[in-house]
Amino acid sequence: MTHPDGVTSDRDTGAGRRSVTVGIGAGAAEVAASTAVADAGTDLPTAEMTLNIGPQHPSTHGVLRLRLTLDGERVVAARPIVGYMHRGAEKLFEVRDYRQITVLANRHDWLSAFSNELGVVLAVERMLGMEVPERATWLRMLLAELNRVLNHLMFLGSYPLEIGAITPVFYAFRERETIQAVMEEAAGGRMHFMFNRVGGLKEEVPAGWTGRVRRAVAEVRRKMADLDQLIRTNEIFLARTRGVGVLGADDVRAYGVSGPIARASGVPLDLRLDDPYLAYAELGDAVRVVVGTAGDCHSRFTCLLDEVYASLDLADACLDRLADLRGPVNVRLPKTVKAPEGHTYCWTENPLGINGYFLVSHGEKTPWRLKLRSASFNNIQALQVLLPGTLLPDLVAILGSMFFVVGDIDK
Repeated sequence: MTHPDGVTSDRDTGAGRRSVTVGIGAGAAEVAASTAVADAGTDLPTAEMTLNIGPQHPSTHGVLRLRLTLDGERVVAARPIVGYMHRGAEKLFEVRDYRQITVLANRHDWLSAFSNELGVVLAVERMLGMEVPERATWLRMLLAELNRVLNHLMFLGSYPLEIGAITPVFYAFRERETIQAVMEEAAGGRMHFMFNRVGGLKEEVPAGWTGRVRRAVAEVRRKMADLDQLIRTNEIFLARTRGVGVLGADDVRAYGVSGPIARASGVPLDLRLDDPYLAYAELGDAVRVVVGTAGDCHSRFTCLLDEVYASLDLADACLDRLADLRGPVNVRLPKTVKAPEGHTYCWTENPLGINGYFLVSHGEKTPWRLKLRSASFNNIQALQVLLPGTLLPDLVAILGSMFFVVGDIDK
C-alpha cells in the first residue's frame, strides 16, 4: 500500500509485510515512526551532482556557462565561467586610433551601443582637455536616455518570456520600435549607432526631429500602462519572482554590482547624481533614482520598469532645454588626433550599470592602454552567492533577472 505522501510502501514478501522508508524528509521520518510493523527507517544514500548549464543553453541567453553543484534539486554551489565569446576588444583598442576605437566600444553591450560610445569619447575628450559644444552635450543626454529605454524594454519583454509569459514581449517591442524609429532617423543605425565623435556628435539631427522625439516619448509613456498592468502584479509572475533570488546590499558592494540590480537591493548608487557628467547636474530634481528594498527577482524587474518612466521624464527635460539651444554639435578636429601623455578614468551610468574606461596615453595617435570596466561582468559574479541554496526550477528566473549581455561580460 502506498502512503499518500509517497514515502512508504508495504511489500508482501511471503513471510509477512514490512514498511520501507524511501524518503529522507521530516514527513518520511514521521511515517516510519508511526508504522508499527516498520523496520528501522533507512535514508537513501545521496551524492552531490555537478551540472553544467551552457555554454549554449536556452536558460543562459548567450554563451555563458554555469557550473552547478546540486544536492537533489537544490543548488549547493555555483560558478559562472565566462570567456566563450571573448574578442579581445581591449587589445584591439591599442592598434586603433582615437577615431576608430569608437566602433569597438560600441559593441560589447549591443543593447547600450550609444552609451558605450559616449563613455569612450568622454575619456578621450578629458585627456585632450576639449570642451564640447553645449548643444552636443544635451543631445548626447537625450540620446543616452532614449538608449536606456531601448535597453530596458528589451529585458522587460524577454524576462517574462523566459519564465513562461509570452504576451509581454509583443508590447515591449511595440514601444521599442517607436523609440527605435527616432534613433534610427538621427544616427542611421538601429543597433550600432556610431553617432558619437570625439568633440561632439557626427552631425546635426534632422529638421523637426526633436518634435518627433517628443511625440514618440509621449506615445511610449501612454502605452507603457499596457505592459505595466499586464505583468507587474500578475499573480503567476509574482509567484515565480517574489522572494526568489534575494541579493543583499552587502553582497552588492562586495562584488561591485551596479545599475538597476544594485538599486533593487537598496543601494542607491547612480552616477548621474553621485558623480554627474554631461549636464545631469543642471537637471536637478528631474534626475529620479529608482530604488527598491527587497533585492529579489521581482524588485529587479520593477526597478527596470520604473526606470523607463524616469528616463522618459529626463528625455522631456532634455527636449525642453534643446528648444532654446542653437549652435554647432561638434568640434573641428585635426587630421590626426593625439592625446597627450597621461591617464584618466571616465565612468558613466550605462543602462546595465557602471561602465568605465581607464585610458593611458603615451602621446601617440593610439591608446597605450584602454581598460574596460563593464557592468555585466561584475554583476554576473554575484551569482556565486545568489544561487546557492535556491532550487533548480528557480535558476532561470534568477539568471534572467540579472539583466546581462554576454558580450559585456566577455569583452
